[in-house]
Amino acid sequence: MLVAEICANLPAKNIDQTYTYAIPERLKFLTVGWRVIVPFGRQTIDGFVMRVRETDETFEFELKEIADAVDDEPWFTPEMRLLSRWLADFYLCPLAQSMTLFMPGGKSKKIRPKFERVIKLTGTFDEKFFAKAPSQLKLLKLLQERAEIPAAEIKNPSAIRALVEKNLVVVEERRILRDSYAAVKTEAKSLELTPEQASAIAAVKLSLEQKKFRGFLLHGVTGSGKTQVYIELAKITRQMGRRALILVPEIALTGQIVQSFKAHFSDVLVIHSKLSVAERSDTFHKIRSGEVGIVIGARSALFTPVSDVGLIVVDEEQENSYKQESPPYYHARIVAEEFARFHGAAIVFGSATPSLENYYRAQVGELEYLELPHRALNQPLPEVELADMRAELKAGNKSVLSTALKNLLSETFENHQQAIVLLNRRGYSTFVMCRDCGEVIKCPDCGKTMAYHADKKLHCHSCEIELEPPKICPACGSDRIKYFGTGTQKLEQFLKDELPEARILRMDRDSTARKFAHEEILAAFGRGEADILFGTQMVAKGHDLAGVTAVGILSADGILFFPDFRAAEQCFDLITQAAGRAGRADLPGKVIVQAYNSGADVIALACRQDFKTFAERELPKREFLFFPPFSRLVKLTFTSKDEARARSFAELIVNSFKQEVPPNSVARQEIFGPIPAAVANLRGEFRFSVLIKSLDLDAVRGFLRFHSLHKLPEVQIDFDPTTTN
Repeated sequence: MLVAEICANLPAKNIDQTYTYAIPERLKFLTVGWRVIVPFGRQTIDGFVMRVRETDETFEFELKEIADAVDDEPWFTPEMRLLSRWLADFYLCPLAQSMTLFMPGGKSKKIRPKFERVIKLTGTFDEKFFAKAPSQLKLLKLLQERAEIPAAEIKNPSAIRALVEKNLVVVEERRILRDSYAAVKTEAKSLELTPEQASAIAAVKLSLEQKKFRGFLLHGVTGSGKTQVYIELAKITRQMGRRALILVPEIALTGQIVQSFKAHFSDVLVIHSKLSVAERSDTFHKIRSGEVGIVIGARSALFTPVSDVGLIVVDEEQENSYKQESPPYYHARIVAEEFARFHGAAIVFGSATPSLENYYRAQVGELEYLELPHRALNQPLPEVELADMRAELKAGNKSVLSTALKNLLSETFENHQQAIVLLNRRGYSTFVMCRDCGEVIKCPDCGKTMAYHADKKLHCHSCEIELEPPKICPACGSDRIKYFGTGTQKLEQFLKDELPEARILRMDRDSTARKFAHEEILAAFGRGEADILFGTQMVAKGHDLAGVTAVGILSADGILFFPDFRAAEQCFDLITQAAGRAGRADLPGKVIVQAYNSGADVIALACRQDFKTFAERELPKREFLFFPPFSRLVKLTFTSKDEARARSFAELIVNSFKQEVPPNSVARQEIFGPIPAAVANLRGEFRFSVLIKSLDLDAVRGFLRFHSLHKLPEVQIDFDPTTTN
């Protein structure tokens, strides 16, 4: 009897095993890697074939049969299966959970391929026989010029039928592979590489030629030409017959880098979460067929069937967007490096503001340090001015814009130049509060403060639920409800009032909900159809807009008030990256940084764009507190509808860890908590956090496995979290 071991695609953490099914005669072709449909209890689910074997053994129960195959070929390549296993082992997640990362939509679906009928010429013809059939002759001549023509383009179907009968043409069905970026076409600009760019390329080229894993940190100031380095390295990779994977942290950054690459390559494919499941399935088909040499996308681009990868680029590598905030909580930066090891590829981490983890690794030799200290066309970095908002308030300016920024925006508009304004808050007002008792309206599901939007509703930016704003305070019954703070929607109205003739575009999560909204907004701004682009941090990074000479950064120090060890680093990143949008072409740039805590050391260093001094001062603090890069973090979250039960279980685990995983001279270990999580109550469940700092993740995993914490639904395990609570 032929049987298969099936990994069931179920969300339950405690189901992490294979199940044996009989293979019916009609499915004898099944091998390892196929996606199948199987009966499971009273339901029908999808699963993955992990092993096929002949057996004579007698089973206790009659084996159920596999119901059907999902695809026309095995879905999982050997590389995908091996990487899935590594992910499951590293992140302590069920194998099925890691395997679903490699599937569009996370579930096996019988996506219907899209086909079209095409006409092809089968041989030669003599024009004199078509004197009385001009439409047939016209079609034949068209087919001489083009290899094939979609039947839908031909207005006279009778001509097709007649030529088919004469055996001069054939009609075939061809699969249509949907590609939303197919129309993107740009011309390559002739650019002379700087000595620094050439040096960086030469260093990575050596690794590419050896086909051995090597990690690099490309630290280049804003406008230094990091993208051109990526393109030149991709050319070398493709000339060697290998493939390149280019990662960007968020969808907002894909458009421009896609244009840059498509100017040099014809085999570029783009993948990210805003594409439909059908489009993503088509991209997988194109990759499998060997049509694709370069894959560009957000973190999900890691999980395509691309093989023989020679180069992986992680652009803006410091970005938190590379972290998956739902199970299995992987970090694309870490996964990409493991994938590079697997493929024997070079991996290049690029940034103007590197993560302190990778910067430190470069300092101690774990990564090769490559530097681009100057802008590519020798433009100076923009002039940066700090505006003290406390002084503005004392001077009677209660506006969200400092006098300096108002003047800069007016001057920029009068000179027919463009400006970017950054405010990292969505919505109209940032919070709604009762002026009598101080009650702030919070989300009923997660307890976070809700923001008031221009649609006159309260929105939770975590749960994405919306509520009608209260007319009376739910705590004291007062009707003295006030809307405080300034979000992007309110700023939009303020800018329109200040500069009524200026054309303004807003770019935040609300305005970019539609597919390709990011590209449309940036393209319109790049064409000069607006004078001011403003929004959240998505306007601050990676965009090369020649017309921008002015940048304003509002509430630049807001991040510093968050209780997070990375707050200073994120503040520095945001200011430096946003400032870098100005003065990237012929005209010089000017930046106004607004802050209330204007004396903060990190603000001054960011205004000078002095990353190395910032790192020199910040790293000793991290080392003293045993935070990354001097440790790795593991965050455990314990949940229960019973608050005492969640807390006591967390305390039990903390005490066990202290006894079973003591620190030693080789591997330092620390554990903290439990404390209420940042979202202490989510949909009626109490949540407590425990933080482990360790130099030995294997020891931590061993402890977690021994206590089966990775199998308990009431425990979430997050390796390398972006927040500590």
